[in-house]
Amino acid sequence: MPDRAPQPVDRQLPTDEARELISLVRDIAQHEITPKAAEEEDAGHFPREVFTLLSRTGLLGLPYASEHGGADQPYEVYLQVLEELAAARLTVGLGVSVHTLASYALATYGTKEQRVEHLPAMLGGGLLGAYCLSEASSGSDAASLRTRAVRDGDEWVITGTKAWITHGGVADFYTVMARTGEEGPRGITAFLVPADAEGVSAAAPEKKMGMKGSPTAQVHFDGVRVPDGRRIGDEGQGFAIALSALDSGRLGIAACAIGVAQAALDEAVGYATGRQQFGRPIADFQGLRFMLADMATQIEAGRALYLAAARLRDAGRPFAKQAAMAKLHCTDTAMKVTTDAVQVLGGYGYTADFPAERYMREAKVLQIVEGTNQIQRMVIARHLAGPETR
Repeated sequence: MPDRAPQPVDRQLPTDEARELISLVRDIAQHEITPKAAEEEDAGHFPREVFTLLSRTGLLGLPYASEHGGADQPYEVYLQVLEELAAARLTVGLGVSVHTLASYALATYGTKEQRVEHLPAMLGGGLLGAYCLSEASSGSDAASLRTRAVRDGDEWVITGTKAWITHGGVADFYTVMARTGEEGPRGITAFLVPADAEGVSAAAPEKKMGMKGSPTAQVHFDGVRVPDGRRIGDEGQGFAIALSALDSGRLGIAACAIGVAQAALDEAVGYATGRQQFGRPIADFQGLRFMLADMATQIEAGRALYLAAARLRDAGRPFAKQAAMAKLHCTDTAMKVTTDAVQVLGGYGYTADFPAERYMREAKVLQIVEGTNQIQRMVIARHLAGPETR
């Protein structure tokens, strides 16, 4: 049996423009991302030059309006772009998802004047964003955040520390959730904070299991002054904005997870069809063939699930339950598939000479970010059975 080179995913895309977009993304991935991914991840290098290229080619604002620098693409298409990027390098795919999340509040809840002033640079002007909700003592319980914004005339003074911030220290703007009123979810307001504002600083990046090229850091706000014109939405609306953003962001994580899983499957199939043992390819052995079949089936199921949720979103229908389901299933699938890929490669899978071990390390974080998978189960159950009784 000859070696089988990985075949591109056969995608169902709604337009010729979308097909051309996927072709562009694959070309960028092949020539600009994949060749350097392993080396740069090992070195902890953040590929800012890649994000500059993606901004220049219009790939950082895909689901947003073209009048503000976006590309008017439906989520059905945007998420498949994310999947392609994540398959090439998760640092890039997840980075685009986080940037899209950071831009969501202004694009969706900002005034017309705010969108005209800020969105073109955010979506196509080379800027990179970060989303600041979590804190050291408020992760899953995000409504208990302590970062505070106090009004002083026509300005707000923000003080506090955000934790686990993707792009912390390298972002050009931060979408920040801060407490402006009472305890709980109704006392939180959203702000757009430029990274070069006086009083903004970042701690050293966390030392992580995987995604070493993507900086994750605490971001400090030490009496940072921002004008009221950078408040997004109404006072006290910030938590609702944050949750709305996360519904869409979870679809981004789901797509990234399927990208990593697909890359791991491709690696496993290529290895299994080329590796000879007992005089024949190991892919001839039924135990291994069944593993590959299960891996492929779970990936296809995950892709269908996130696309079904995306199509609901594109149609303007409720999709929060389906987004939680997609995030849960796709990230669990990525963890299972990447673990199985390491097993298929045997001892080689445990070495850094092959990318399978990197995929496995990277997949784990996807079960944690933007709401752990335990939180996703809570969200799904609430849709099914109503809120928990206390």
